[in-house]
Amino acid sequence: MIYPIGIQNFESLRKDRYFYIDKTVMIHRLVHTGRYYFLSRPRRFGKSLLLSTLEAYFEGKRDLFKGLALERLETEWTCRPVLHLDLNIERYDASDSLRNILNRNLVAWEGLYGRDSSEVSLSLRFAGVIRRACERTGHRVAILVDEYDKPMLQSIGNKALQEEFRAMLKPFYGVLKTMDGYIKFALLTGVTKFGKVSVFSDLNNLEDISMDESYVSLCGITEGEIHENLEEELRELAAAQKLSYEDTCARLRALYDGYHFVENTEGIYNPFSLLNTFKRRKFGSYWFETGTPTYLVELLRRNRYRLEDMARAVTNVDTLNSIYGDEDPLPVIYQSGYLTIKGYNPRFKTYRLGFPNEEVEEGFMKFLVPYYTPLGKDETPFAIELVTSRNG
Repeated sequence: MIYPIGIQNFESLRKDRYFYIDKTVMIHRLVHTGRYYFLSRPRRFGKSLLLSTLEAYFEGKRDLFKGLALERLETEWTCRPVLHLDLNIERYDASDSLRNILNRNLVAWEGLYGRDSSEVSLSLRFAGVIRRACERTGHRVAILVDEYDKPMLQSIGNKALQEEFRAMLKPFYGVLKTMDGYIKFALLTGVTKFGKVSVFSDLNNLEDISMDESYVSLCGITEGEIHENLEEELRELAAAQKLSYEDTCARLRALYDGYHFVENTEGIYNPFSLLNTFKRRKFGSYWFETGTPTYLVELLRRNRYRLEDMARAVTNVDTLNSIYGDEDPLPVIYQSGYLTIKGYNPRFKTYRLGFPNEEVEEGFMKFLVPYYTPLGKDETPFAIELVTSRNG
């Protein structure tokens, strides 16, 4: 089996016969029951692959879906124009960085669908591309935006730069509402709900599916999907680790399961760590080893949250769904995947948060605590973990 670690292109994944867990039933439902969506999930949870899958679907590439649920569910397979904006590939440390990547995408789209010289601003050019793409192909457009929030996250701590980015993105995304008649589908993904109010204030028709039970496993892997698709690999992992089958399942669950994006729903495994474990036949902190997000380090430095308080926070749905604010970094820490829903009180409608699993808890202690907790010569993050455990 070839594991798709780092593979974010659906066409490449299918043609090169990488392992794929079929999520296309949910994709079909998404497309046929609504139009404008927003999805927040932690990094490396498969958001980019989801958008690439949607791109292949809207381009009518039926052959790529052979053997998947969508092949039998879809009857039309219309080839539509797709505008796929990936904000993942730039470093947003100056105002020109965002303008440059938006301009580069617009130039590419204008090469396909033409440009009107009267369209001088980024938003006017975007609206013109959408209109002409629809008119020239005879089909409404699909719009996919990957990591919409990366410019805002990378500019945390620089209010002037954030304001520039916000002023640029607000009218750009607002085009999606004004051009509604030319658009078939739109999905914007990101780690946080950073701009749900400020950046998206002109786009109030977005349906947020981040806490929608119907799509809780759209990104990530469930335990049932592991047993359905990786049963032989589970036994091979157990043999390599000299563990029983039952102990191997329990170890995987303790390390990588436990993400709950909605109360009282099944846990979701971190797909990146899980697939790395199967590939290497060895347990490890794969998610954390890919690097600590600089925005999280900045948040922890600025707010100096008490670890004991953060790991046992009680909050409400408005906080979980809120945008980042200097006064409370908890929403971003939760949305980034470092905390998850551990319990729900229906009477008071409050959520109890905690670390999703051992990988995140141990990684937090090892990689993040030293950034904002001064340690003495004889202290270590492990010592802090012991104190936290005793207090808990």
